Amino acid sequence: MAAPTAPRAAAALARTAAAVALRSRAMTTMARRGGHAALRRQERSAAPTAWPRAARDCRRSLVAAGPGCMRAYSQQQQAAESKIWDFEGLQKLISNPDSKVVIVDAREPAELEATGRIPGAINIPIKSAPDSFHIGEEEFEDKFGFPRPSQDQELVFYCKAGVRSRAAAGLARQSGWKNLGEYPGSWVDWESHGGKTQK
Repeated sequence: MAAPTAPRAAAALARTAAAVALRSRAMTTMARRGGHAALRRQERSAAPTAWPRAARDCRRSLVAAGPGCMRAYSQQQQAAESKIWDFEGLQKLISNPDSKVVIVDAREPAELEATGRIPGAINIPIKSAPDSFHIGEEEFEDKFGFPRPSQDQELVFYCKAGVRSRAAAGLARQSGWKNLGEYPGSWVDWESHGGKTQK
């Protein structure tokens, strides 16, 4: 039998990701509606579902397709959803600020106190305040002390290593923001390049 090609492996990975996202949304909806008992029952019975098999099959396909497949797939997906920023691009933005672009630090406030932030960035912590993009403008300003970015501005997300910023961009997208950017290298990359910090 011929080894699966990279596009076939990427398609399998996309199906797996879609199944996991669908399950996650269903569980979140159930929890919001107060169905905690039903949620626990679903989690207990969820082990032998189709999506873990799909994930296993996808892993096998990726191994057969080679190490570049996963990287190519994730870069294509990321590029399709968000503009990708790098160190040089953010440095230029900081040197010549643009009111249409807002840099958003998705880390927790304690992390910012310890390390500082990229100059001009606002802090919207994704872990402790995941509902930030779903609340009204007044509630947002009361909670954070600054106005909520408008939906016609580009939001550029970063965190420590790019994981939380990806989640934050997803939440903003679900709430209606279309013009989104991510700095995948995030704080680790910024610090390693000797970028300026703001305390």
